[in-house]
Amino acid sequence: MSERVIINDVGPRDGLQNQPKILSVVERLELIRALQAANVEHIEFGAFVSPKAVPAMAGSDDIIKMMQGERGELSALIPNRRGYDLAVEAGTKTVAMVAYGSEGMAQKNVRMSRAEADNATLQIIEQAKRDRVKVIATIATAFECPFDGPTDAGVVAETTAKFLEAGVSSVVIADTIGAANPGQVKSLMTRLVSDNGARQLACHFHDTRALGMANVFAGLETGIRRFDASISGLGGCPFAPGATGNIATEDTVMMLHQMGFETGIDLDKLIRASDLAEQLTGTAPGGRSKPWLKPFLERQNEKQNART
Repeated sequence: MSERVIINDVGPRDGLQNQPKILSVVERLELIRALQAANVEHIEFGAFVSPKAVPAMAGSDDIIKMMQGERGELSALIPNRRGYDLAVEAGTKTVAMVAYGSEGMAQKNVRMSRAEADNATLQIIEQAKRDRVKVIATIATAFECPFDGPTDAGVVAETTAKFLEAGVSSVVIADTIGAANPGQVKSLMTRLVSDNGARQLACHFHDTRALGMANVFAGLETGIRRFDASISGLGGCPFAPGATGNIATEDTVMMLHQMGFETGIDLDKLIRASDLAEQLTGTAPGGRSKPWLKPFLERQNEKQNART
């Protein structure tokens, strides 16, 4: 029996926030619909942040209002309590908060200390319990920071345990700048799984050094069954020097399917969503597998049509 792996596509938020072309609400909604058509059930649709700081995320409230009652989990990034209030008011049922493995990134991103950012997350978790809203906690720069260098694994382990105890739905261990290698991933995630179990842990990788898929494999080996990925490899953090695109959803799903895992995602339709991302942005690189994957899927479809 194959195992189920959950893919959370962060392309409509993390993928679009640093692109030179700012997509309209209609265009962003079109991309989200294409992901839904491919049976992607977990999508980060936007962020409730200052439009001056991240203009690409303006109108996230309009998006979630237009998607009320639809299937799947639609999450939004929030930076603080005001972002949380705006997200909940608009109808968001799952929010994502970012904490930090390093002081430098906390100061650069939210002008707080790491401890202050943790406390802000804990306060929102308590409010979310009262509001029946799910909270995903992401620990950024969990492996290396562009300002402070290598991250202390003990800090990541302590922060993970703290958030899980507080009641988050999951903790995402994020390689924000794509600096991790499979050995580091295996070491850290083995420790976290041993301490907390794998069910509420996830990983978020960038492909800066072409190690994204290898890091996914290392995470799988430790029992992780939830990963963030971004359609067509879109990504890059405006506040983290060196953070290039996220791992491409199409590459991740292809590898998982070939390894015998189940995702529930239609790879053929996912490629169409990837093509749309390239068309809309003009900068999406596309998954590394696409030059092979597209003709492979076309041949499969031809064989299927011939049989029917």
